[in-house]
Amino acid sequence: MKILSFGEVLWDVFPDYKTLGGAPFNFAAHASIQGAEAYMLSAVGEDELGKTTVKEIEKYNINTNFVSIVPDKETGKCLVTLDENKIPSYNLLNDVAYDYIKKPEIVENTFDIFAFGTLALRSKNNFETVKQLISEKISHEIYSDLNIRAPFYNKESVMLCLKNATIVKISDEELPVINETVFGLNSDTEASAVKLSEKFPQIKIIIVTKGEKGSLAYDCANKKYFYANAAPAEIVSTVGAGDSFGAAFLTTYYKQKDLQKALDTASKLSAYVVSKKDAVSLEMTDFINSLR
Repeated sequence: MKILSFGEVLWDVFPDYKTLGGAPFNFAAHASIQGAEAYMLSAVGEDELGKTTVKEIEKYNINTNFVSIVPDKETGKCLVTLDENKIPSYNLLNDVAYDYIKKPEIVENTFDIFAFGTLALRSKNNFETVKQLISEKISHEIYSDLNIRAPFYNKESVMLCLKNATIVKISDEELPVINETVFGLNSDTEASAVKLSEKFPQIKIIIVTKGEKGSLAYDCANKKYFYANAAPAEIVSTVGAGDSFGAAFLTTYYKQKDLQKALDTASKLSAYVVSKKDAVSLEMTDFINSLR
């Protein structure tokens, strides 16, 4: 599987340490560990942190040919705090390098999956870049983990994702926002999946993650639900759990075309990730390989 992951690559700065992050990077790194040919489409500053960022990305065997340098902007950062339940809050710095991602020249259907979410669409530059890449049909499938981060989303960014994605992932915490944005009302999880599939007929699979309550996937064509329980885990940090879930789901489904197996594998990996301090690390390789 060949994927292009678009968007923010940044440093998550915790009170006592910092680590490379950003949902598109976490997703690409987990996909790469699971055997995908992963590419990052992002931007860094012409600073020491930018140079370090590219080296760190390459440690995960992610292709950085599409990571550009923005000379007058700093490399992205996110200040992260965890509450008593280890749930993160994010202070994302604005007007940084990844807000100015350059559109590369890519041949039609170069990639199996083009992945993006709403955060990187906060800038007009990136919004237009994604629209152009979609219009040029650079991939067979489009995966969107909406990854809502207030205040860095609006109706236009949400709708760009939903109108074009063929596989969509939403958390139960984000579902009310999506329902309100699209329909002006709320509904339960299963009903929401049906309504979204009817509103956006190009969507093939809708995934809803529900934390400790598990997850579901809705097969839109066959109108069938699949469910997975959350694997037991001692929570250290939930940062990156959704990114690992998406990568595991897609790589498994791409190989086996089995929605239940993909959902179960994703649930196991995300539970493992929340038991660790880091969203992704090469030390996770053995566990990830055990899921294959």
